[in-house]
Amino acid sequence: MEFAELIKTAKVENVQLSCSGLPPIKGTLCITSHHLLLSSQPGGNGEQGTVELWLLIRNVDAVEKSVQNLGWYQTSRTNSSHQETRVANSLGTITLKCKDLKVLQLEIPGMEECLNIASSTETPKHEAQGWMEALPPPTLLPTNCLRGAWRLSCANGDFTICSSYPPAVIVPATVNDNVLKKAARFRQGGRFPVLSYYHKKNGTVMLRSSQPLIGPNRKRCQEDEALLSAALDEGGHGFIIDTRSAQAAKQARMMGGGTEPTSSYPRWKRLHRQLERGRPLQESFIKLVEACNDTSLSMDRWLSKLESSKWLAHVKGALSTACLAAQCMEREDACVLVHGAEGTDTTLLVTALAQVILDPDCRTLAGFQGLLEREWIEAGHPFHFRYAHSAYSHARLKQEAPIFLLFLDCVWQLGRQFPFSLQFSESLLLVLFEHTYASCYGTFLCNSEKERCLCDVKEKTHSLWSWLNQPSEWKKHLNPLYTYNALVIWPSVEPQSLQLWQGLFLRWIRSSQYLDEAWAEIQRLVTSCEDAPEESAGCTLCHSQPDVAYPLTITGTANEG
Repeated sequence: MEFAELIKTAKVENVQLSCSGLPPIKGTLCITSHHLLLSSQPGGNGEQGTVELWLLIRNVDAVEKSVQNLGWYQTSRTNSSHQETRVANSLGTITLKCKDLKVLQLEIPGMEECLNIASSTETPKHEAQGWMEALPPPTLLPTNCLRGAWRLSCANGDFTICSSYPPAVIVPATVNDNVLKKAARFRQGGRFPVLSYYHKKNGTVMLRSSQPLIGPNRKRCQEDEALLSAALDEGGHGFIIDTRSAQAAKQARMMGGGTEPTSSYPRWKRLHRQLERGRPLQESFIKLVEACNDTSLSMDRWLSKLESSKWLAHVKGALSTACLAAQCMEREDACVLVHGAEGTDTTLLVTALAQVILDPDCRTLAGFQGLLEREWIEAGHPFHFRYAHSAYSHARLKQEAPIFLLFLDCVWQLGRQFPFSLQFSESLLLVLFEHTYASCYGTFLCNSEKERCLCDVKEKTHSLWSWLNQPSEWKKHLNPLYTYNALVIWPSVEPQSLQLWQGLFLRWIRSSQYLDEAWAEIQRLVTSCEDAPEESAGCTLCHSQPDVAYPLTITGTANEG
């Protein structure tokens, strides 16, 4: 059955829309198979013309409804008496809590219409189909390292070795495909170590994988040992960054997992940096949004709730671990292997953040898109499982966790600390957040490349990058202060250096009018200076120095096994 056949009421007149920070709008509400449309009455509320709301139904995270019966008595007069007749009416209120954290309230005349609209909005939504991507995607693989010691393997072309890996991966040139197949059996989900990043400065590499399946009997795999040994230069050494605590890794051994023993991997030193994922991270997100929406809190109570949500602690942990990986490569001239358990969540968080810190190319608009394709989409981050609901849904699915949102927050922190070093602005990060949870594009659909191939996503949907790379959209997300910075950007992770991402978490609560006007003025000044270079001699914006690298501020000791 098509979704359109489930729509019981397609159009309702005299619906009033209320949204924080905006005056109420009254007009006609229409519901389609993919959008809620509200068109205001021309000239209503003192406004000229019409105002339209387009809400993607997939963006609705939770629906709350209430119906109020209204009644009054109408008096009719006859020759001999007065007669009162009760006139009944009803008013329904639907509160739509969206995945982008927006909250909308619709007042709908009529109980039946209200319930029908709510029912249609709650109906499971199907993916959009029928478009081809208009532009080629950015480069998906770091091809600058495909020489000498490394090669492109297509052994996973039919997804039989690893269902969550892409068809092509980069591996040591001395390791043949048969070794890869055997090494895959020794890693959870078949995620054997593959190249994530090649550091051109000193030739060190960063790998990613899932946990080894050593189990309680400490099983070994010669092929896996050979694969990791081949990743190191002669006489080189590496660090294994495990995103679980030492205790969690030890407990995983009893379930068949574990971590690499030093005796079997003598040139690799193991470090544990625990990063939360799954339910704890989702609950932290929910608590933060609840605190942000409670405008009655005093300052002390607000700060207490912010701290108890532990969201900024997760931001600090992610940045610290990414800095550790970057430091191992940049300052220790060592290779790095990052993994947790499955290797699809915190592993990708660390490898992607480390590349933004290390590589100026990943800080450009095009390079950042390529990073997301390579380290999140093609690398098998399960977007469908992780972002089925946002912070408002009453459903608490076990697999939900805002790992990618945490990554975007960390990138925002980098952009705030290094305002000249990122070519893209906060608006791009907000767009990515919105489309992660609800999108009319196919870029973030499914959980892996295998699923996207089975669903013909590339044949049946648009690419988000095709839309963003249109010149008109591209300009909207450029940072007017950007200056190419070849240095590594070491962020400070001290408490006073990390801030709440107000542009996201307070987006629908506090007006950003003055900040938007300030950025528009900066853009105007930069553009005018570019158009008239001779007039920019005294402009501080045009002669600003690149961001200076901060000293690394990471505390803690390594856990060796």
